[in-house]
Formats: sequence, C-alpha cells, structure tokens
Amino acid sequence: MDPAQPASGNPPDVVVLVGDVHPRGMEEAERLARVRYVRETELAEALPEADVLFMWDFLSDALAGAWPRTGGPGWVHIASAGVDRLMFPGLVRSDTVVTNSRGVFDEPIAEYVLGLVLAFAKDLHTTFRLQGERRWRHRETERITGARALVVGTGPIGRAIGRRLSAAGLAVTGVGRTARDEDPDLGAVRPMDRLGEELAAADYVVLAAPLTPQTRGMIDAAALERMRPSARLINVGRGALVAESDLVKALRAGRIAGAALDVFEDEPLPPSSPLWEMPCVIVSPHMSGDVVGWRDELVRLFVDNLGRRVAGRPLRNVVDKGLGYVGSEPAGPR
Repeated sequence: MDPAQPASGNPPDVVVLVGDVHPRGMEEAERLARVRYVRETELAEALPEADVLFMWDFLSDALAGAWPRTGGPGWVHIASAGVDRLMFPGLVRSDTVVTNSRGVFDEPIAEYVLGLVLAFAKDLHTTFRLQGERRWRHRETERITGARALVVGTGPIGRAIGRRLSAAGLAVTGVGRTARDEDPDLGAVRPMDRLGEELAAADYVVLAAPLTPQTRGMIDAAALERMRPSARLINVGRGALVAESDLVKALRAGRIAGAALDVFEDEPLPPSSPLWEMPCVIVSPHMSGDVVGWRDELVRLFVDNLGRRVAGRPLRNVVDKGLGYVGSEPAGPR
C-alpha cells in the first residue's frame, strides 16, 4: 500500500489539540475525516488511536509528555512555522511525518520587521512616550536608505524580510546554512561560522532562524560584543536564539543601541523582566505574524494537507526532523 494512503481507505482519525481559541472553518476537514477536539488533559488518551494530530494550540508543550510508547499518529501538523516544541526524542525517532505552517507568516512578519526598523530610525517609540507625557522635545532622526541589515535565517520568512528591507533601501546580507555570493532576496549569504564577522558590520541584526541545537543562544555576550554600539537587534524568530540575560547586560552597558523583541525565553514575558522598562527596547507579545485572518489561513493550510493525505498525494511543508525545519523534498505520512 502507498504509505500516504489511510489504512484500508477509511477516513482518518484526526485529533485536534485546542486551547482557548477553537479553529473555525473545519467543516471540510470534518467531511474528510473523523475529527475529535481535545485539550491538553485529554491528549494522552486520544493519541494512541489517532492517525493525524493537528497541533492547533501551537504554544502547548504537552505533546512530549503525552506521546505514546507505541502506535500514535503517522502525521503531526502544527499551526506555526517553528517546530521546536515537536523535536523531542520520541517523535524525532518515530516514523511520524511532521508538517508546519510555513508560508502563512512570511509577508506579515517582513512588514512588521520593516515597521520596527522605521520605528528605531525615526525614534517613533520615543515620540509616543513623549506624547503620553505631553512633552515637546525636538530630535533629529536617521535615514534607513543605505543602512546595513543582517538577516540571520534564510528560510521563507528571512527571505521575505530581505526583500522588504531591500525595497526600502537597506543593504541586506544573510547568514545561513548554505553560503552563496549572489542571492535574489538577501544579496549575499554568509555561512554561520562567519556570523561574528557579519555582526560587526550591521546596523540592524534581524533574527529569523529556526530554533535548533546549533542556533540556541547564538546571540550571547560574545556576539553582542561584536555588534556596533549604534546597532539594533530585532528578534522575530525564537526567544531562545538570544541569551536574554546577556542582552539585558549589553543594553544596560550601552554596548548596542536597542532591541525589538517579539519572542522571549519565557512567554508571556514576566512582569519582573527589566526589558519592559528599558527606553531603548520595544517589547511585543509574539504577534509579528498575526494579522487579520491569520487563523483562517492556518486552517485552510491544514485542510489542504488533509485532502492531500486522503488522496494519497505528497504533503506540503514536510519538516526534516534531523534539521528541525522544512527540507526540500515532499513526503507523505505513513
């Protein structure tokens, strides 16, 4: 039997892990499959007989503890681009195929990053603060044309960021796994072992890399020391890409000019974090890719993939579990 086909041609059993928000637009999925909606406390009981798991609650960490020793879904789909929460040994070692929601967030995040660059260059965060204080304080601002941006991460989100910043007049360079001198979206791409060298030349450092053992904590005290005192760090990837305590120390010491952080080591960011009160820091609650209608797009992507599975066609966005992000070849679930 083709491994992409459901067993015996029967409708697959789909478990959807939900949180506070229930997915809308699942009618087609319910026509194609037997769909069961569960919460974290019900997940362990539901998984052994499931063919498919849809991780709608993509912020949940419950799957590792609920993963069955035998049996379980042959396909797991997560409603996010990042899959680090799924890369625990039981799932990585299994034959289960993992897919993500790559493509939904690319352009919204790129727009958000451009907005942050403009906010820093035009000192908008200070303007908003002074307006709230009813203070009239004239300042000069910066140009972004000709400024140098380093985009760390060369997947679809990093590429969209590169295109958007280039169109706005910034000189863009990328850092990624595969180096190349000419890239249509990122100008040139340097290998990861040259990150420190590239940090020293950048006015804006934008983190859009997946969280893997190789990228965890990549922006630490040593990396921050290499950045220019006038540079700003923007993180729209994963919080653990940055050693947060090192960043706080660097900001306090004025070793870099500022940071815009949409993701954090612990989310929600604790009220006790000094990042909240730093005038050179922009904090946002993991929202850079969340535009009007984003949840509907996530459901449409899953339903499309479910239709592919039922029809025995290759799935979209298959994750290479060895790398921790989408590889180049399509595959089907077992």
